[in-house]
This record gives sequence, structure tokens and C-alpha cells, in this order.
Amino acid sequence: MASSPQKSPSSPKSPSPRSPPSRKKDDSFLGKLGGTLARRKKAKEVSELQEEGMNAINLPLSPTPFELDPEDTMLEENEVRTMVDPNSRNDPKLQELMKVLIDWINDVLVGERIIVKDLAEDLYDGQVLQKLFEKLEGEKLNVAEVTQSEIAQKQKLQTVLEKINDTLKVSSRNIKWNIDSIHAKSIVAILHLLVALSQHFRAPIRLPDHVSIQVVVVQKREGILQSQQVLEEITGNTEALSGRHERDAFDTLFDHAPDKLNVVKKTLLTFVNKHLNKLNLEVSELDTQFADGVYLVLLMGLLEGYFVPLYNFFLTPDNFDHKVHNVSFSFELMQDGGLEKPKPRPEVVTKLDVHNCMDCLRMM
Repeated sequence: MASSPQKSPSSPKSPSPRSPPSRKKDDSFLGKLGGTLARRKKAKEVSELQEEGMNAINLPLSPTPFELDPEDTMLEENEVRTMVDPNSRNDPKLQELMKVLIDWINDVLVGERIIVKDLAEDLYDGQVLQKLFEKLEGEKLNVAEVTQSEIAQKQKLQTVLEKINDTLKVSSRNIKWNIDSIHAKSIVAILHLLVALSQHFRAPIRLPDHVSIQVVVVQKREGILQSQQVLEEITGNTEALSGRHERDAFDTLFDHAPDKLNVVKKTLLTFVNKHLNKLNLEVSELDTQFADGVYLVLLMGLLEGYFVPLYNFFLTPDNFDHKVHNVSFSFELMQDGGLEKPKPRPEVVTKLDVHNCMDCLRMM
């Protein structure tokens, strides 16, 4: 019987190496993980660099270092940056100075319907500074009224500051403000500027004496941040910086002898009424009845012996501008009569400031 041929067993094939199906996915995951770790390492290096910069600044300073913005430590070579110690902002004298200056600005700009609440935030773009200078100097500046972009704001600031510096006649080496510092909202620069303006224009305010601000000056030299604390003086002696006027007898009366001040007021009232009675007019309050300038104008005419045409002033002023016009006109009459220009600004006299009113009457 023929036997059927047997199939020889086929030799087993050695299994070919197979890539795990997740290998490609793992490669992608590891790549992403590597990128993430690299980014984290870079971020850590940046963080360490910022921390190193802040430590370099804070360690040599006061025992109670304050936290700095990381951006303040990222400086270019030889770049200088000045920062105010936040603890210094809480100084009562500094707070008082800022309040006095804010109130003064708002008094000057009351006719412009401008209200300043924060010196740095409200003055940095040049708009309020422009209006303030125009009111103080009585001169209109040729600048854009509204500026939105940083470039336009700095152009406006340049024009305003150039005019202010020219008026103040401050030596370039003594100027403690510039376009960049004002636009950067540097409270130190803004305070220096406002104090100089109030002093030059003899503002009817009393600044607190010996106001200083603790500032940190940081500079990068050869890749290393160097810092020092500086005590920046804003005001010195109030008598030297008082914008109202030089100290006189009235100051002594106001400060130390209010009883004698009343005697002086009565004397001035007697003098005023002696002349105003010729027009059947009488004054009983110095601080209120001279604020609109009408009696000042009439009194000058009576003293000099001439009639003041009614079309030259507002006999019944009904707004702030009319009152300022009357007081300004009375000042012109005083100068025409050989008197010095009164030191108070017309806007101040209209604010019921009895001290400045008495100054004007004393000159007469």
C-alpha cells in the first residue's frame, strides 16, 4: 500500500521584532515633556535672575526691604532707575504736602471744571499741567487739547515743560523733572515741579516744611545691579518756599495775635467806608465783600479822584470769570496809580482769602 507522502514539518519562523504600537506616541510625549522641562528650566532661570536682582537691591538697604516689581530689576547696562520706598509714602508730612498741592490746583482750575484727585495719575499726560500753567501765567499755549497716544502726550509735555522751565528760569542743572519722569508718573519729579510753580507764582498756600522722600536708585554696571538709598528733599524751610508772600506783619497777627488782627480789620474797614460812603456804600466784611472786585475798582477811583466807566468792569458779576476780571482790573488801576503789582493772584482774592484782601487794602 502505497503510503501517502508525509509533509515535512515546516521549520518555525523566528518572530520578527515588532515595535510596540505606543512607541511613536511615547516619542511624541517625551518630546513634549522635554520641551516643557526646558521651558520650566528657562522660566526658573528667569525667576532666579529676578530674585537675584531683587536680593542685590534689597540686601544692602533698610532692615525692612520692600518688594520690588521684577521689571524694575531688568535693566540695561548703565541704565538708572529710581523708585520710591512705599514706606515713605505714608509719611504724614508728605501726605499733607500732596493734599495742599491738590487743593491748590483745584482752586486754580475751578473755572475749568477740572478736579485733580491723584497727582501722578492726573498730571502725567500734560493736560492738567497745561491748564494750570495757562491760568497761572495768563497765556494760552499752542498745544493739542486732547492727546491719546504716548507720542502725542510726550510732545505736549515737551512744549508745556519748555514753557514752564523758561518762565521759572531754572538752571538746566537744577531742573529735577523732565518729560520721561513726568510721563512715567514719578511722584518725586511731579512734586518738585509743583513746588517750584507754587513758589514762583506765590500761591496762597503754606507748604509743610522739610518734606523728604526716601528713594532707591538702582543702576546696572558690568552686569551687576548696584543700589543706594537717597533722601530726596522736596521742601526746605516754609518761610523760604512760602508762595503766598514774604513773611510780614499780617502773618504774625494771623499766627500769634488773632485779637490784634481784629483791631487791624476794624481799622481797614474804617478806611474803606470813609471813601465808599461817598457813593452811599458800606462794607462790613472784608473777606466776602471784596471777593468780586467791585469795591476794589470803586475804591481805587475814589482814592485817585476819577470815575471808572462802568463798561470797564462788571458792576454785578454773576460768575467766576467776571470776578477775576474785576480784581485783575483793580490791580491794573493800582499799578497805574504808582503802586506795586499786588502779590496775590486775582483768582485767589475771589476765593474769599481775607489775608490777600487785607494785603491789597494795605497797599492802597
